[in-house]
Amino acid sequence: MKIGIAQINPVVGDFPGNAKKILAAYRECLDAGAELVVTPEMSLAGYPPRDLVFKSRFVPKCLQALDYLSGEVGEVPLLVGYVDHHHPARPGKPFRNAAAWLECGEVRHRVWKTLLPTYDVFDERRYFEPGESCEPVLWRGRRIGITICEDIWTEEDLQRPFYDRDPVGELIGNGAEILVNLSASPFHLGKPAVRRAMIGGIARRAKAPVVYCNTVGANDQLVFDGHSLVASANGRIVAQMDGFAEACRVVDVGVTADDDVPWDACEPAQLHAALVLGLRDYVTKCGFSSVCLGLSGGIDSAVTAVLAVEALGAERVFGLTLPGPYSSRGSVDDSFALARKLGIRCAELPIGHVFDAVKEAMRPVFGGKPEDLTEENMQARIRGLMLMAYSNKENHLLLTTGNKSELAVGYCTIYGDMNGGLAVISDLPKTRVCELARWINRTHEVIPQATIDKPPSAELRPDQKDQDTLPPYETLDAILELYVEHQLSSDEIIARGFAEQTVRWVQRRVDLNEWKRHQAAPGLRVTSKAFGIGRRMPIVQRFVD
Repeated sequence: MKIGIAQINPVVGDFPGNAKKILAAYRECLDAGAELVVTPEMSLAGYPPRDLVFKSRFVPKCLQALDYLSGEVGEVPLLVGYVDHHHPARPGKPFRNAAAWLECGEVRHRVWKTLLPTYDVFDERRYFEPGESCEPVLWRGRRIGITICEDIWTEEDLQRPFYDRDPVGELIGNGAEILVNLSASPFHLGKPAVRRAMIGGIARRAKAPVVYCNTVGANDQLVFDGHSLVASANGRIVAQMDGFAEACRVVDVGVTADDDVPWDACEPAQLHAALVLGLRDYVTKCGFSSVCLGLSGGIDSAVTAVLAVEALGAERVFGLTLPGPYSSRGSVDDSFALARKLGIRCAELPIGHVFDAVKEAMRPVFGGKPEDLTEENMQARIRGLMLMAYSNKENHLLLTTGNKSELAVGYCTIYGDMNGGLAVISDLPKTRVCELARWINRTHEVIPQATIDKPPSAELRPDQKDQDTLPPYETLDAILELYVEHQLSSDEIIARGFAEQTVRWVQRRVDLNEWKRHQAAPGLRVTSKAFGIGRRMPIVQRFVD
């Protein structure tokens, strides 16, 4: 059987646009000989719609778009993800996460998602009622088992005993010969490899081919990588689509192989592709046409600028370099060198005279106290003011350039370098930023070598270096991964060989700066635990680890 996989990029709530995209993919798959076409989870509504589903006209407009689509579908069926009403006379949540089987101008079958994830970035039990039964769809003598995303995430080797139901097992027990999964599975490092192994294991257990169609694109902080694939009945991956790009492909699910098809598992390449896609979609889906950012001559702003140019083109990226009284000339020169190599416009706006004016204005209330962190933050806030003014005047989206290491321990200034509409690399630890910069330069050679080589510095006081205040980034990032992503206690981290004083300092800094992160710009999620969506820590709390 030839099944068409439509790996598309929907926009949340854009029912006409999503329907048009689905229909174009359906026809492309028809031309390639598909006997059935599959789209991702909620392909018609966009994922995740979150509280939009509570708006009175959201679900009716979704169903109206579904009626339109069904009228355009002929004898070759189309599987579409959408949001449906739950029966109003029955108890439970008001909506269903659903898939519709469209054929010959009508909706022939409706399938409800059975397992509703309510952890990490997901909150589906807030909205949806689960399906009660798992029955295959009988079509031309074949029994096709339809699942939606989380329905297949029950394999024993995942060590996630969240559910007492196994939709795949129920479908196989009811005679399913082919398994199809409509998915909206967000990306983080390592996730594509986990999916490959899981889906191969499902196919071996079920002794049936598995077709997995994942969405691609970004909505808010979540990036969806695609990487749709097909596993044969012997568990081998016989087809895998490219990640981070829309595509259609028709695969004969009867084909078997002795080995898995290869794919690119390079982590810097995946990070680059995910961040470029996330940035592009955030900018364009929010209706902006251009971005601006501050160029400091440092590696964080350099990587952010490279990603912006990759996502939008040099003509849509604008830089400002804002040297202060402690900025080195080398940092300014590196900023202009980067701008020239990227082909973006960059202006220099020194802040020294503004800094002096603000200090003079504050003198009556500062009372002659010596300069300290206040004056350092003042410089960052002057830069933030000027960048926001530029953003407002030219209607650019301002990109913040801070990394995860800084955000974790509060080594950033609220209303200063945290100003902006999107925090592009806020889920990249500093060591990952450096790794990505070196990977970029192996192919593009756009980041000045001096930017990569020089010790990181905020340049807010004479001869300042990040390591004056912070542990070495290699140590800091290793501790942060254990504390934030793996949620280990300080004692457990110390037991792994880290210095007690350093661990407790890092832990305390992370906990104390929750208030600051709550006011940060949304960031693109690329690790298993990003600050923001998926991490819900209270600001006011007295738990001591």
